[in-house]
Amino acid sequence: MHAWMDGRLLPDASAPAVGVSDHGFTVGDGVFEAVKVVEGQPFALGRHLERLERSAAGLGLPALDSDAVRRGVDAVLGVEHLPLGRLRITYTGGPAPLGSGRGDAQPTLVVVADGMGPAEPATRVATVPWPRNERGALAGLKTTSYAENVVALAEAKRRGASEAVFANLAGNLCEGTGSNVFYVVEGELRTPTLASGCLAGVTRGLVLEWFGGREVDEPIGVIEHASEVFLVSTTRDVQAVSHWDDRELPAPGPVTTDAARVWREREPELLGA
Repeated sequence: MHAWMDGRLLPDASAPAVGVSDHGFTVGDGVFEAVKVVEGQPFALGRHLERLERSAAGLGLPALDSDAVRRGVDAVLGVEHLPLGRLRITYTGGPAPLGSGRGDAQPTLVVVADGMGPAEPATRVATVPWPRNERGALAGLKTTSYAENVVALAEAKRRGASEAVFANLAGNLCEGTGSNVFYVVEGELRTPTLASGCLAGVTRGLVLEWFGGREVDEPIGVIEHASEVFLVSTTRDVQAVSHWDDRELPAPGPVTTDAARVWREREPELLGA
């Protein structure tokens, strides 16, 4: 693992670097992106930076210096060639007084690179009882306030699943803790709209662009009628769902197989972009 922080490459990624009063550490006042790395090149970095800028603006953080982020990416990827890995780009409110109010210090910007293994071809998901708030101040933003996801994912793992899926306050299907959900009903590929409160996933957007699908908000019970389901995310790509709670599903089904094939064919287009 290698890390870059505020303009300098850190000699030891595990050494203390962020101050104890950093607002991202004390209250989760920060945003982040996870970016896939393939053969030393970041995947769809431009799209991730655009979303990071939107998240920072939505949280009221100072404007992000995208050029600085790219310098950090180049620095950490230049230290070690990663055949498969991921970047974690974190941007916080910086040092601040204890409490919710921000200080007047400069934001903190950190880029970390580390290797990862390929995702399993299929996985299990579990529905959790806590709803996403599609009307909340953080809806649709990729912030570091992830405690809700931590609790949900722990519950899913307790039930033998690798991902937890939320409904929203309206009772409609929303998203996973770190993934978007696609499902097939009567031969049609569907996924929740962004109005559901789900994150505008980069992988989600590319699957819609490259493969198609209809954005629609439906009660989470629609999954009972789905003939197949898959998850998409930076670390999962297109991953079939074999079990949703106690229901077994084809993994992969024919639509999932085609979507995964199109993903593999088109992924090289955005390496380094």
